[in-house]
Amino acid sequence: MTRPIYAVGDIHGQAEMLDTALGRIEADGGRDARVVFLGDYTDRGPDSRGVLDRLIAGQAEGCDWITLKGNHDRMFAMFMRDVPTPDDRLLVGYHWLHERIGGVETLASYGVEVPDGARTYQVHEEAKAAVPQAHVEFLNGLPNYHEEGGLLFVHAGIRPGVALAEQSEHDLIWIRHEFLDDPRPHPWLVVHGHTPLKAPRHHGNHVNLDSGAGYGRPLTAAVFENDRAWLLTERGREPLTPTGR
Repeated sequence: MTRPIYAVGDIHGQAEMLDTALGRIEADGGRDARVVFLGDYTDRGPDSRGVLDRLIAGQAEGCDWITLKGNHDRMFAMFMRDVPTPDDRLLVGYHWLHERIGGVETLASYGVEVPDGARTYQVHEEAKAAVPQAHVEFLNGLPNYHEEGGLLFVHAGIRPGVALAEQSEHDLIWIRHEFLDDPRPHPWLVVHGHTPLKAPRHHGNHVNLDSGAGYGRPLTAAVFENDRAWLLTERGREPLTPTGR
């Protein structure tokens, strides 16, 4: 791989952080940089609407952006169906409007206030009227992965030992320990988010770029070029090297 490819971790409604990350990418790679966004554009942060507006507008303007699906994006899309559907990967008692998931903050960014303890049916009609159809179509059209130059970009990870064509969407956007705890090499270096860390980390066989923007920590942007990786910081490129498990 000779052309650099950039990646942005889980954004979670942090539109200002997204603008900062995009500024760093443009400073390093120019306006034509290829960027892969690893999913989870919505929930928890204050401006999910602004994040989706920015991503949709950038693609419409011809930016070389690849936007992958995260589990929070799927939950939002499932809520926006004519009959809202909960994601069966959530723990018992959890739903998109649960205080730990972030759907309430997402709807607030569209001007929809969710009263404490409100049930889905009580806010669904207002949400359908407030959320632009273009946002729903964007969420429903997100791909699950992008493979390029010995790299596999995906939201959560892969099920080790399973061919890419046979991976389930559930695993690609939800998997954790079966993937994270496996030290074996994969056919690619897997670049992912989903599991928040205090800082991005290169594990040798996978790179986790979810640095916890959904909890107020900085959003990570990274660049991959010629089998090497760097973080993009206010000082420019900083090497991201394997640190072991």
